[in-house]
This record gives sequence, structure tokens and C-alpha cells, in this order.
Amino acid sequence: MHHKSLLELWREEFGAYTTTIFRRDLLAGITVAAVALPLALAFGVASGASAAAGLVTAILAGFIIGALAGAPYQISGPTGAMSAVLIVLAQRYGLPGIWIAGAMAGILLLIIGLLRLGRFIAFVPSPVITGFTSGIALIIAIGQIDNLLGIKTPGADSAAAKLLGYFRVPFTVDWHALAIGLLVILAMIFWPKKWNARFPASLLGIIAATLITILLGWQIPVIGEIPQRLLLADRLTFANIPWNHLSEFIAPALTITALGAVESLLCGAVASNMTGIRLAANQELIAQGVGNVIIPFFGGVPATAAIARTSVGIKSGGQTRMVSLVHASVLLLSMIALAPVMSRIPLSALAGVLMVTAWRMNEWESIRYMFSHRFKTAMIAFTITLLATITLDLTQAILIGTFLSGAIFLNQIAGMQIEVQEVDPDKLRQRGIENAGGCRHVRVAYLTGPLFFAATGQFNEAFAHLEDTHALILSMRGVPLIDTSGLFALTHLQERLHQIGGTLMLTGLAPQVHQMLVRGGQIHDIGEANVFWSSDQAIVEAERRGCAFCGAETAAA
Repeated sequence: MHHKSLLELWREEFGAYTTTIFRRDLLAGITVAAVALPLALAFGVASGASAAAGLVTAILAGFIIGALAGAPYQISGPTGAMSAVLIVLAQRYGLPGIWIAGAMAGILLLIIGLLRLGRFIAFVPSPVITGFTSGIALIIAIGQIDNLLGIKTPGADSAAAKLLGYFRVPFTVDWHALAIGLLVILAMIFWPKKWNARFPASLLGIIAATLITILLGWQIPVIGEIPQRLLLADRLTFANIPWNHLSEFIAPALTITALGAVESLLCGAVASNMTGIRLAANQELIAQGVGNVIIPFFGGVPATAAIARTSVGIKSGGQTRMVSLVHASVLLLSMIALAPVMSRIPLSALAGVLMVTAWRMNEWESIRYMFSHRFKTAMIAFTITLLATITLDLTQAILIGTFLSGAIFLNQIAGMQIEVQEVDPDKLRQRGIENAGGCRHVRVAYLTGPLFFAATGQFNEAFAHLEDTHALILSMRGVPLIDTSGLFALTHLQERLHQIGGTLMLTGLAPQVHQMLVRGGQIHDIGEANVFWSSDQAIVEAERRGCAFCGAETAAA
């Protein structure tokens, strides 16, 4: 398969670029910026960093990752899923933990992209991704209860423990903060969709909430100072990297890597369906890697491609990666010009944005489909992943999800279907097969599914009783692959038949299966004369050779 280079992607996009296309990109970029601004501030806070860190992340991701991305539509920045991982890191290691793990994840993403391993990231079943997404949505929502209610409760090791804490520790709600949060939530729910395309409800809610807070003089927690520069005072430097303790950050770095890769490629898959333009997965991972290595040195948090912002860009008529660059430019101008105003945005207003975002993050259509059709395996995988996500460390949740993915995959493909039929000469004659004698000891086994280690038990059991079998024909047209365990099972079957004077015949071998049988020596042992294109050919040959068990004479005699 040809892997497009960045230069080829740029040529495709800008080879016939016109002022008309630029105007579309410009308007789409401004629209995306309006959506991204409140989310960048909110996810910065939700990550355990600052609103300024979220804004810096969105700007740099827009410029760096947008320029290097694997498709024209990808818009990257801080996301809800990532913030759920980072808040745990921040509680344990502080901001340096976020920066170090983020930079390490960037290096890993870069390596995965350069080694062209992007396709392996897609090997995660939908129920696991859906469960993980719903778990992250719960983490975000639970993490914002304090800000929404204007209170401060003790931290906890997991979202589930944090939620239980509200029932154990008494607290007093700040009704002003709650009113502001509810105002934003209601604005986002009831603002008409057709107006939302022109002016995002989240931005409207935050503007209204900030104005009300200032005009009424309510004393509630606000974002605080936002520096009017990209290089934040709190940032990663080579001097503050704990070189002797980097091993502590391997597990969180792997979590950020896995999440960043899955979310970015998932975003690309969704956008590809909307546009018909395929994502260059490995180039996208390289872009994410480069961006996430650089961002911590400016004080930002790890970024990934964001489905909501990407889809807004597409729906707004954006056609090239210029949309990402324009959106980043608008955010940078907002940071320089509006920092004093943004510093007065109430935290409860951002909590309102995040609460609605968390609700909308859930893949409700997939959840309804799984449960309404009662797909038990999918339901179990979804539920276990969700519970693991909110009760355990997210690194453990990803490991459990990965294990579940493997288990589901093995369960789905291990069920080899084996149907053994005894040859009926009368039916053969009706089908026009000549030389069909009276032998009742020729059997045909129709195999469907891969013959690999998980299916060999079923294979051996199906052929446990071969006492009166003169010729056993394996119809393997439905066998897409065979591994060494399958080769051993086939050899053992051939040896057992040989001991009782029987013959093993193979038909309908796929090229890769035939190649494996040649390499393993099975074709040599069974004999090329016993390998056929179709079962009918093998049956005729078995009948022609005659049946020693019933004493039938050969056709030649």
C-alpha cells in the first residue's frame, strides 16, 4: 500500500487553491475557534492545569499538529478524554507530571507513526471504546461537581471514590455558582441548532454568565489571570526533568499514547466518512507526536484530534488544513486581546460547559443498539470497561480494555464450524457425479473459520471417531488461515487415518493456507495427489480408488 508523504498531502490540498476556497477556510476557521475557545479553557481547568494551559495547547496544536496532520480536516487540541487522564496525573505528580508524561507520549506517538504501526491502533472493539468513552464522560462530570456547586471537597483516587465522598462529607452549596452553571447548561441545551452554527451556545452561555457575575457583583471562583503570551511561566524545561525518576512516568505515558492515538484515528475515521477523504494514519500519528513533544515546553497539556471541533470545521465548509491554522490564529488573537476579560469567567460556567460536553460524549446510539438487541458479549465488554474506567487508574482501565479486546476477538473467531457428512452415492449420481459406487465410508467435513490454537480442541474432538473411515475429505474453502497449532492438529489427524489404512484429502485451500501446509511439510506427507480444487473431485477420486472397508472394487477393475 502506498503511504502518502506530507508533501503529497499538501500538494493535493493546495495544488488548485483559490481565494474562494480560502474564504471558506477562513469562515470555517473562525467558527471552529468560537467553539474551541470555551472548550480549551474548560479542558485546561479539567486537566488539573490552568485555563491558560488549555488555551496554549489549542493554539500550538492548531498550528503544529494542524500543519503536519494526516488529513485536511483534523483539528487538534485539549479534549475531554485526555483531561480525565491528566487530572489523575496532576493529583499525583503536579503539573510536571503532566508535562513529562505528555512529552514521553509524544515521542512514542512519533515512533509508532515513523514505524508505520498506525493500523494496529484500530484493533480495539467498538464496545470497549464506547465503555471507555462513557467512563471518561463520568470522570469529567464527577470532576466538575465541585466547580458547579462552588465548593471544595477532598480529592480521591478515583472518580467513583470522589462521587461517594459527596455522601460522606457535609458541604454548603454556593447558590450563585450553581445558578451560573445551570444558566450555561440551559443555554447549551435550548439554544437552537441552526443558530448554534453561527454562534456556539457554549460561548453564548459563558459570555452571559461572566456579564451577570460582574454586573451583580457575585463573589464566586473565577479562572484567574491569563498571561497574554504563548510561553507560560509554568512550563517544562530541561532543568526540571527528573532524569533519574522517568520510569515512574512510563505507565501514564503509555496511557496518554494509547488514548491520543485511538482518539485521533477515531476522529479521522468519523471525518473520513463525512468527507470521503481518507486519513493518512501514520502521518497523523507523526503530527500528534511532534506536537505533544513541543507543547509541554510552552506549558500546555497533551493534545489529540477533537471530533467535535473537526466536524464543526467540515460542516462550516472548510476544505484544507488552513482551517486549523486560522482557528489557532483567532485563539492567539483572543488570548492577546481578551485575556483580562477571560480571567473573570466563573469556574462554574466552565463546569456547565463540561457537564453538557460529558453528556454528549457518550455514544448513545451505539449504547442503545447494544442493549436493545441484547448483544451479551458487547454489553459485558462495555460495562466492565466503564466500571474499570471510573473505579481504577485509567492505565489499568486501558489494560483491562485491551485484554477484553483480545478475549472478544478470540471468542468471536475461535468458534470453528465443522460439519461432517457421510457421502451418499445416490445423491452423487443425481448431481451428475459418475463412478459413485456403493461405499459408505467416505466422509466430507466442511470447515469454516481459522484453524489456529484456539480452535484445535474443537477440531480434534470433531474427528475423535474415525474407526470406519476409508477417506476423509476436508473442505477448507472456509478456512482463511492456519497456524502451527493447526498444522500439528492436521498432521496428527493424517497419522491416525494412516494407521487404520485411511486417506486424508484436502480441498479448496486458500493460497496462504496452501503455502503454510507446504512450509510445514503436510502437503508432502498427505501427498499432492490428495489435494483437490473441489470436494466433488475428491469424492470421485475416493470412489474411484475403492473402499477397502466394504470390499468394493475399484472403478478400474
